Amino acid sequence: MEKIDSKFRWVGSDSNFVDRLDVQDMDGLVLGRFGGNSSAGQYKNEDGCLIWKDSAEDWEFVLLLDAHNTAESAKAVLEQVEAHEQEVKRLLSQPISRYFFRNLESLVLEMFQQEAFLQTCRSVQGETACLIVARKGKYVWWFSVGDCLVYLFHPELKAFGQYQLNQRQFYEWIGEVNTFEQPVPCYSAGTRELREGANRLFLTTDGLVECPGGIYAEPASIYAVNSGRDGIEEMLKKIQEHGVRDSTTIISWEIIVKEAAAMPSNL
Repeated sequence: MEKIDSKFRWVGSDSNFVDRLDVQDMDGLVLGRFGGNSSAGQYKNEDGCLIWKDSAEDWEFVLLLDAHNTAESAKAVLEQVEAHEQEVKRLLSQPISRYFFRNLESLVLEMFQQEAFLQTCRSVQGETACLIVARKGKYVWWFSVGDCLVYLFHPELKAFGQYQLNQRQFYEWIGEVNTFEQPVPCYSAGTRELREGANRLFLTTDGLVECPGGIYAEPASIYAVNSGRDGIEEMLKKIQEHGVRDSTTIISWEIIVKEAAAMPSNL
């Protein structure tokens, strides 16, 4: 088993977890991996992830990848982000301001449009969905290309049926087919205030939601399961039992916010 500390990286071509589960935690952040069932035809894993966490400065930066054809594109994106580690961490170490996440988004766009990276993407086989989630203080920001998913779970949001931060976008990738080769790159990004109390961030590749039987197709069904280590292990066991072929990677953690969040003025 790899040891997860405040800096962790993995690509499915290194360890594919086909027919086996792996669930680990890192100071409250949980990583779950299942490579799919060989009985359903699975023989490889093209997911990947990168986790950076600084408890002292109160932030997390998480990259989740879901490639197809080969894992080459996932590895290329992961290495490109790693090459900018010091710049990312320098931004995340700064005090929160109105430009905080705007500056981070500009850096991500810059790194994915560098000519050397575009040239690397032209040489890989296959392409990857890419989801980046950064949290500092009581704010979370996401950057999404393709169909990986990020949820924000909180009772006040559940009351309105609100669970999901991004929307799955099909026909968007980075790699051999690359949105950043287009005249106008296509991606989604957003920022959200966390609510007072316990907030859960939950990231997953699409194997979880596309499992036969649709057991986790709806966000409410994921919300209903504790997203700690035991809950994520339960989810992976269930999709294994239901014969899922696609690999699934889950990253989840809880953030306790003590500050009041925005509320209607007439309450």
